[in-house]
Amino acid sequence: MSDVTDPQGWASQPLLERESEVLAIHRAVDELCGTSRTGPTTRRGGVLTFAGAGGIGKTTLLTEARRHAAERSCTVLFARGGEQEKQVPFHVMRQLIQPTFAAMTEEERRDVLGNWYSIVAPALGLTAAPKGPTAPDPQGVRDGLDWVVTHLTVRSAPVVLVVDDAHWADAESLAWLTAFAARAEELAMLILVACRPNEIPADAASLRALMSRQGTRPHELATLTTSAVARIVRDALGESADDVFCRECWAITGGNPLRGRRVGDEGSRSWAEAPPGQHSAAARPGLRRQGQRAHRPPRTARAVHGPARVGRRRPGYRRPDKHRRKRGGAR
Repeated sequence: MSDVTDPQGWASQPLLERESEVLAIHRAVDELCGTSRTGPTTRRGGVLTFAGAGGIGKTTLLTEARRHAAERSCTVLFARGGEQEKQVPFHVMRQLIQPTFAAMTEEERRDVLGNWYSIVAPALGLTAAPKGPTAPDPQGVRDGLDWVVTHLTVRSAPVVLVVDDAHWADAESLAWLTAFAARAEELAMLILVACRPNEIPADAASLRALMSRQGTRPHELATLTTSAVARIVRDALGESADDVFCRECWAITGGNPLRGRRVGDEGSRSWAEAPPGQHSAAARPGLRRQGQRAHRPPRTARAVHGPARVGRRRPGYRRPDKHRRKRGGAR
């Protein structure tokens, strides 16, 4: 049983109800490596996508994919979109490519990039950008990236390319990824993409196209069920966690693993301090308080302090008698 003061069940257990997704990942990686349950087979790449709300377990699945791919001796390229960096051109591509090139000598980089060196290297941050107002041609950079990634895939196959939080990826990287995805099946490459569909920007047509393109194997992730949450709670706190307490954990967290980790700390502390035989009843108030904080909407200055009082009072305003200052004695 886990330490009740630091329950890790919520961090690892989203895979409890993701058996089909995990099997799909393992099957795709195995096919990429040219193996199957029946024996050796032709290598097959492709695209897998995972969509769901924040904290639903997408990153956990991608972590499992990276672990299994590394176990099968695949080359893993990983990047994560960032809300603060989505306006930086080719930011995601830099994350994908730079670690591989960092291990190369300058001569090896020039050999891999070939005639595209002067165009692609500055865009990927491998060399300083040339001085002057002229920006690199985005289409030229994308054409160069096609060559670079194809070269790396042939040289270091099989390759697993993973992009998390794609809804925050920059437009240039998404445009390249969407166009290149059609080649994944022909090459020994598996592309895995995860995003929050309700946070895809209106102008990110390329990401929507990637998530729904023909040949993509999409997976829509649902929240955890009451039985899965009950298993997580009992793995962390023991079998003395009754059905009512487990259902309340599910109701407070909404079956969201990330919210469950945040709420679980307070509940587990109350659980650890409770008298024997009274854990569920004693932990419930702390759990509710934490759950209310997790669901509380952001408080704005207007909500806290009310309408700001600026400028002079409106014409004709008179303070109530009980607050009016008395001057020169009673009137």
